[in-house]
Formats: sequence, structure tokens, C-alpha cells
Amino acid sequence: DYRHVPQHLANFFCELYFKNLSKRNKQIMEKNGNNRKLRVCVATCNRADYSKLAPIMFGIKTEPEFFELDVVVLGSHLIDDYGNTYRMIEQDDFDINTRLHTIVRGEDEAAMVESVGLALVKLPDVLNRLKPDIMIVHGDRFDALALATSAALMNIRILHIEGGEVSGTIDDSIRHAITKLAHYHVCCTRSAEQHLISMCEDHDRILLAGCPSYDKLLSAKNKDYMSIIRMWLGDDVKSKDYIVALQHPVTTDIKHSIKMFELTLDALISFNKRTLVLFPNIDAGSKEMVRVMRKKGIEHHPNFRAVKHVPFDQFIQLVAHAGCMIGNSSCGVREVGAFGTPVINLGTRQIGRETGENVLHVRDADTQDKILQALHLQFGKQYPCSKIYGDGNAVPRILKFLKSIDLQEPLQKKFCFPPVKENISQDIDHILETLSALAVDLGGTNLRVAIVSMKGEIVKKYTQFNPKTYEERINLILQMCVEAAAEAVKLNCRILGVGISTGGRVNPREGIVLHSTKLIQEWNSVDLRTPLSDTLHLPVWVDNDGNCAALAERKFGQGKGLENFVTLITGTGIGGGIIHQHELIHGSSFCAAELGHLVVSLDGPDCSCGSHGCIEAYASGMALQREAKKLHDEDLLLVEGMSVPKDEAVGALHLIQAAKLGNAKAQSILRTAGTALGLGVVNILHTMNPSLVILSGVLASHYIHIVKDIIRQQALSSVQDVDVVVSDLVDPALLGAASMVLDYTTRRIY
Repeated sequence: DYRHVPQHLANFFCELYFKNLSKRNKQIMEKNGNNRKLRVCVATCNRADYSKLAPIMFGIKTEPEFFELDVVVLGSHLIDDYGNTYRMIEQDDFDINTRLHTIVRGEDEAAMVESVGLALVKLPDVLNRLKPDIMIVHGDRFDALALATSAALMNIRILHIEGGEVSGTIDDSIRHAITKLAHYHVCCTRSAEQHLISMCEDHDRILLAGCPSYDKLLSAKNKDYMSIIRMWLGDDVKSKDYIVALQHPVTTDIKHSIKMFELTLDALISFNKRTLVLFPNIDAGSKEMVRVMRKKGIEHHPNFRAVKHVPFDQFIQLVAHAGCMIGNSSCGVREVGAFGTPVINLGTRQIGRETGENVLHVRDADTQDKILQALHLQFGKQYPCSKIYGDGNAVPRILKFLKSIDLQEPLQKKFCFPPVKENISQDIDHILETLSALAVDLGGTNLRVAIVSMKGEIVKKYTQFNPKTYEERINLILQMCVEAAAEAVKLNCRILGVGISTGGRVNPREGIVLHSTKLIQEWNSVDLRTPLSDTLHLPVWVDNDGNCAALAERKFGQGKGLENFVTLITGTGIGGGIIHQHELIHGSSFCAAELGHLVVSLDGPDCSCGSHGCIEAYASGMALQREAKKLHDEDLLLVEGMSVPKDEAVGALHLIQAAKLGNAKAQSILRTAGTALGLGVVNILHTMNPSLVILSGVLASHYIHIVKDIIRQQALSSVQDVDVVVSDLVDPALLGAASMVLDYTTRRIY
């Protein structure tokens, strides 16, 4: 993102980068042969991609000693209904090497597929004749997919412009498919670069250059812009007193996009400002949108000018001096930001794009009034110019990048997959096996290992007392896991990995227990991943038991499908986990969601963490056991119908039993504990504002009603309606540990 880099630093790093690149260029030129020019084929399909490719083409043309340029024109460029826009390429003095008629008319889904097929049939002859060293392909159109497919299968290197971006429609799928076919990538923003790296593309073959069209936009100063405005909109129109409208069909929801276009035109008619309406692109649904324009008489309406195409240089001036731009074109959320012109972005077609503050989103453009209100809010405003998509120097960077390409390097792409320890395949037919995880729950009392299926079913469970020393404990974990893995073969289960849930603070990235609870002794700075992975030859995940409980709810429980929720475990201690925007929150030092140590009283009882007044000091099993023992020592615990054998320690369950049988002091202790927990939940509601709070653990059902009462008494009215429920999962720690493994198999990021 160019907004957050100081100019002097940007200049320094650019200079350093290109100095190194120039040195490499010389070496590559010597290797390729001093007289060897790079033969570049630029293929353009429509007016939109030409606006991005033209600056590169001009740049290539100015360096004939390095490059030979071939221009291939196809797609809607060659169709009269879309303005015969190939003419602007000729007007720019480019020799068009090949014209390919690839569009099958019909403007529906089938026509798009047939057009891709027709292009695939015609392109091989052209590429065989031209024999380019590299083909430059732009964007996310179906025509571009045909170009990239043909070049990849014919062993021609591909440079993809604008990969890694996110919009929100079928274009995303096409764009990412082209990314996988392309050998080199030029992206416009830092986020797009990171997306490409996340998609396993080689970092050395990615150039963060900015958008080529910005080279023209940021230097576009035409003093005679009024003559352009008058030519397209009439002599009586003033700067900042007209609208530019450009709306395309959304191919995944054509009916809705046509309805939205109708509402847009109705709103523009009501708004009563001079408006330049550009015809939509050739995607499925465009024919119906043109019918809507004609049905409403837009082409003959005094306030409207409907045109098929405007030359890019003139279009720049029109949007730069408009009172507002409206529609769902990428131009609105990308290029127009360079001028600070207000934009109204309708619907979902560009919903994932990075945008400047000049863009007002109307995601659900389902009423004329909503669009009309947006027009009243935006029209005539002036916003700061945005450089999200470039700083005006993209083309020089791209040309140097092209010169750095070593044609002697192997053509075959290499993907940079993250390192994962390979599973040792078990000797059984995969088709017949149940995909499963090995889940380990390391509690203060028991050590449990289970085989958990993809559906969350516990196929088999093993339980042992948790040893007191590190050495005994780690040996027992290894022994139980080895036995469970062997048993899994007999049970026809394929173990995909091991998930471990443990008390304390955990670094899940490294699989290390940093600090444990007092319940699990000798368990600090413990690497659990390495010994288990080396022994079982399986990938291993480790996390805190509270986080695992939240993961279990997200995959198998009441948090399934929810974007934001919090889980609180009420057991021997008090723990928890936070899911925000569908992902688990770990915090900067892996200490997020230590919900048991929220302080609810400044002078409360001592807590195991060393503080006092924590929720855990009131509402945990240990706290209730402490209070139960006090009552028992004073002979105030037992009531009629109760007895405690001499060899049995008094615990939390005895206190609960006494309260149920009418013991007023036991009832008071439980009420205080529930109140403390309720105050903690109120703090969580005010901090995180989740849509759901899930109480988990053996004590949850005893606290639920008190917690709800405290929320009604203490919480802000805006959060009082939040759902608070008791978990219906039997083994959340085991299921959460398993979910880390099972989410990996479905390639979910954890």
C-alpha cells in the first residue's frame, strides 16, 4: 500500500531495487546473447484491459533495442455493438498483428463458454506463427483465461497483470486460475502481493509495480477538459455538475443485477442531473441490461447521453471532473480514486476491492430510494486523491522486470508450498478408511487420547491419570498415541494428524507450551510437536484448552457458521476462547482469552495466578471446592439426605448437591460464584460484542440462569439480547484438538 510509505524511503528502496535489477539485467543479456531481443506478445480483449496494457505497450515501443512487440486483438474489441474499440489501438499507432473474432453472440452464460472455446481453437495458429518469448495477459476476463490457457499449454511464458486482487464475483475464480497458469506476476497493491504469496507463487517472480493506468492518471492534466465534457454531455454542462454511470451484469446473479440496473436508472432519472451512461460489457446479462435502457428511453432522454465507448484519454477527463460516478465497474473503485471523485459502488461485483475514502458502498442496492440517498450524499463532494493502486511509476518497473527475465531458466513453474511433514501412508485402501484425527487432552487430573472422525464422532477413547513429572508425562503421551494409532488401523481409521489440548499458555505456531497452570507441574517451555511428529511421522498441532473448546464449538457445536462468539469453560479452572470473523484469536503473546483471569472484584479471594478477585477465584471447581471444605470443616455443609464417606475428599459437586437440598449457605456461595461469572461475561460483551456466549464444562448448567440475570441487570441495553447457552458437546477439549487436524485436511487456515 503506497499510502503508508514515506516518499524518501520509497525512493531509496526503489533505487536500490533497480540498481540490483540492472546488474542482473546485464548478466541476463550476456547469457541470452547481446543481440537477442525479447519478443513480447500483448493480447487485449476489451476497452478496459487496453487502458491497463496501453501504457506498457507504449513503454515497450520506446525501447526497440530491447523488445519486439506483437499485438493480438480479440474479444469485444471487434464488435460493432461494443464500439469497435480496436480502432483506438490503431489511433495509438500500434500495428495490430492479428485480429481474432472470438465472441459468440448471445450475451448469456453459454455464449461466454462458447467464446472461450472458440478462442482456444483459434489461438494456437497465431501463437505458432508469432512464437513470442512472453505473453502479457491482463486481469480476470473469460477471454484472458483462454489466452493464458493457450500460452501455458504451448510452453509460452505468461506475465499476468493485476493478479492477487479480490473483487467478489466469478472474476475472482478466473483471475486466480490465470495466476496459477502464469509464470510472472505484476500486482498493484501490497495486499495483492501477499495474496499471491499465500497462493504459493514464487516471491522472486512477483513484482509490486502499481497499476499501469495510474502512470497516465496521475499525470493527466488537460486544461481543455471542458471541450471534452461539452462534446459528450452538451454545451450547457458544467464541471462537477454531471454523473458518469457504468454498470455491468453480475454473471453469478444475472436477474438481480438487471433489477439493480433498473433501480439505478430510476434513481438517476429522479436525481435529475445530466448523466453519461456507458453500455455494459459483453458478459452474460448485458443484452437484458441494454433492453432495460431502451425500455426506459435512456437513449432519447434529455438528461442522458448513452454511449458504447469513450476513448480512455477523454474518459479520464470525464470522471476526473464528474460530480459523481455510479455503478459497479472496477474503474470506479480503482482508477477514479486518483482524482478524488466521489463514487457509488453498487452491489457485490467489487465488494472485495481495496478502495479509497471516496467510495460509498451500497451493497444491497435493492430500492430506488437507497440509491437516491447515496446520490444525495456523494454528488458534488471532493475527496483526497488516493494512491492505493500506484504511484505513477508502474511502467518503468515493469519494463525493467521484463528485461530481468532469464529465458534460459526452466519454463516449468515452481510453487512455494509451506513446509509440512509428510504423513507415512498406512497400508490400507484410502477409499474404505474413515478420515480421523488423534486428539490429546492434557488435563490437571487425567490424560486422554481419542480417535475422532471427520464428523466429530469419538471412535475410541483412552484415559490415564496424568503423571506428576515431565518425563513420565511425555513418555505416557507417546505411548498412548502410538497405541491409538495402531488401534486406528484395526478400526479402519486413517489418522491425518495429532491435535493436543493443554492447560496454560501455548505458542501454537511452534507447538510449544510456554507456561502451564499450577495443575500441571513441570510443564513450561515444552516442545510437544517435535517428539510426537518424529515418533508418529504425522503433523502435530498444539493449543490451549480454552482455545480448543472454542474451535470445537466452531466446527461441531453451537458456534458453527457464526462469525463472532466466545466460549467460557467452567471446570477445575476457568478458561475460554474467542472466535472473531470466523478465526481464533491468539493475541500478540498468545495470551488472548484468559477469561478466567478477568478481575471482577478488587478485594476478592486469592487466585492461582497470583492475583485476587479473578473469575476463577470465585467460580472455578477449585474455588467451589475451597468453599465446600470450609463449610464441611464447620459442619455447615451436610444437610438431610447427604453424606460424605470418610475416605472421599469434599468437592464442588458436594456443594452443588447441598445447595439443591436447600442449604442456604451453599446456595449463597453458588450465587456469588455465578454473579462473578456473570460480571465477567458482561465485561466480555462490552469488549468483544459477540453474537453468542457458550458456557462449557461441568459447572455450566449450574451457572447459566444466574449469568443471564446479571446480564439483564448490569449489561448495556444494546447487548442484553445476546444468546447465552450451555454447550451440548460432551468432550469439547478433545473435539477442539481434533478440529485443528481436520480443518487442515480441508485446507482451512488455522
